[in-house]
Amino acid sequence: MRTLHVDEITQAIARAVVDANTHLPEDVLRALASALERETSPRGRRFLQVIIENADLAATEGLALCQDTGMVVVDLEVGQEVLLVGGDLMEAVNRGIKQGYELGFFRRSVVKDPFSRINTGDNTPAILHTSIIPGEGVRMRVLPKGAGSENMGRVGMLKPSQGLDGVKDFVLQAVWEAGGNPCPPLIVGVGVGGNMEKAALLSKKALLRPLDQRHSHAEMADLENQLRERINELGIGPQGLGGDTTALAVNIETYPTHIACLPVAVNLGCHSTRRVCVEL
Repeated sequence: MRTLHVDEITQAIARAVVDANTHLPEDVLRALASALERETSPRGRRFLQVIIENADLAATEGLALCQDTGMVVVDLEVGQEVLLVGGDLMEAVNRGIKQGYELGFFRRSVVKDPFSRINTGDNTPAILHTSIIPGEGVRMRVLPKGAGSENMGRVGMLKPSQGLDGVKDFVLQAVWEAGGNPCPPLIVGVGVGGNMEKAALLSKKALLRPLDQRHSHAEMADLENQLRERINELGIGPQGLGGDTTALAVNIETYPTHIACLPVAVNLGCHSTRRVCVEL
C-alpha cells in the first residue's frame, strides 16, 4: 500500500494548469504543421501560420494560448493500492486550480450558479472524473476547456436501426452546424455507446487521446480517418473562413450499450485543445 498526501495532487494540478494554458501539446503542433503543408487555401494557410505563431509566442513568453482559459476538466485515475491522506481530494484539486490560475494570471471564467452568474473568483470548481485502477499509481489528465468549443457539443439518442450511417450523419451535422464557432481546425471527440451521460463522457475523454494515436481497433481507426476526410470536405476551414483543414483529427471512444439504444455524443476541441498528463 502506497500513501500519498493530497498536497502532492494540489501541487501537480497547479503546475499542470499553467503548463496546459501556455504550451500546446506536441502532437497538436505536429498536426498543425502537417495541415499547413497540405492546405491549398491562401486564407487557410495564413490562419494556420498565425495559430502556430501564437502557440510559439505563448510558450516563449509564458502567456495564455487563448483569452478563454477554460473550465478545468480533470480525469483522475487512482490506483486501488493508494491511500490518499491529508484532506479532501476534491478540495485538493480545486486548491491546485486556484493556485495555478493565480500564478499564470489567467482569466477566471467559472460562475457559482448557472442562473445568478456570480463568478467564483478562482476558476473553481473543477469538473472532476475519478476512476479506480489497479496498482499504486495516480494519473491526472488535465483539460482546460473553453466555452466556444464546448458550447458546440451535441448528444443524440439514435435508434439502433440508424446504425453506423446514422452515427456518421450525426457527427457531420454537428460539425457543420458548429461552423466557425468552435475555432477550427478542430479535434473532434466522438463517444458511442453506454447511455446518455456515458456517451458524453466518452466524447470528452476522446479529446485526451494524442492525435497520432488511432483507435486500437482497426475498424474504428478506419472510421476516424473516414470522418476526418469527410469533415475536411465540408470546406469550413481554419477559423471558419474556408479551406481544406476543418479537423486535425477525429477520436472515437466506444462502450457497450443497451439493445434498444444507440447513444452518440460529439465534443469539439478547438485548435487550442490544451491538455497535460501528470503521473504521481
